[in-house]
Amino acid sequence: MAWTKRKTGGSGSPARGAGAYEEEEKVPRGHVPMLVADGDGGHGERVLVPVTLLSDPCVAELLDMAAQRYGYGQPGVLRVPCDAGHFRQVLDGAMHRCGISVA
Repeated sequence: MAWTKRKTGGSGSPARGAGAYEEEEKVPRGHVPMLVADGDGGHGERVLVPVTLLSDPCVAELLDMAAQRYGYGQPGVLRVPCDAGHFRQVLDGAMHRCGISVA
């Protein structure tokens, strides 16, 4: 999984918002880009999550939290309201349960 610090555009313009860098950076097949941010400051870490992990109960719980906070119609990269360290722990556990090895 790739982790990168990201700053989303704050202008509200669709051309420079979260969807702008989603178009600029290619997402590998079988992955979902997510922006992990604990607050609404626009800063976060962009994570490429393997699709196979989305069915894990702990990951699904984080997705439910995102739906409750931001709704189902998020434009651009899926935002997850979670501390980056906690998100890493959840993904590591999900990868272990799914039998995916960390490269």
